Amino acid sequence: MHHNLIKQQKDDIREMYGARRRSLDAAEKEKRDAKICSLAVSLVSFRHAEFVLLYAASEHEIDLDPLAEAALAAGKKIAFPRCDKETHTMTYRVVSSLDELSPGAYGIREPAADAPLYDPAAEHGSAVCFVPGLVYDKAGYRLGYGKGFYDRYLTAFAGCTIGVVYSDFILPAVPRGRFDVAVNTLLTEKGVKTCET
Repeated sequence: MHHNLIKQQKDDIREMYGARRRSLDAAEKEKRDAKICSLAVSLVSFRHAEFVLLYAASEHEIDLDPLAEAALAAGKKIAFPRCDKETHTMTYRVVSSLDELSPGAYGIREPAADAPLYDPAAEHGSAVCFVPGLVYDKAGYRLGYGKGFYDRYLTAFAGCTIGVVYSDFILPAVPRGRFDVAVNTLLTEKGVKTCET
């Protein structure tokens, strides 16, 4: 399939589901997000993880801050992405509190540049990565914001990857390019699904 056609299809889906997500009632969003966080805590991959890789939600994204707090309370190390706009790559950096995050590139809360680096190649402790996405499909492919940060990162990440998405934002298939990387599991407010490969 032609690259531009894929891009157009992705943009159309982004527009539609972006609008849908923005129009979600605030109380309903809060309820769904809380449910997602409570389900996440009981996942085997979360319970066994020494490192929990999270994301700092923007206004309309699924808010995982309570999950970050739960991970800290359980004595786990938590890490958040820091984006490099020039190279379109990101690194995860370890923080000991959500207070250590402040708005960086794209206005997203990020760890400081000198926060300790989480290096998946050097760390042998088990890790789980919670990946945001606007929509996912049943095979675990996602539609993010088109910058490719996560796809680049996940190529080198061997831990368990969990796509975080509302149950009504899962499509039968999303258009995908050759660099798109699938997650292992989908976590929704209605439960957990293992991706059909």
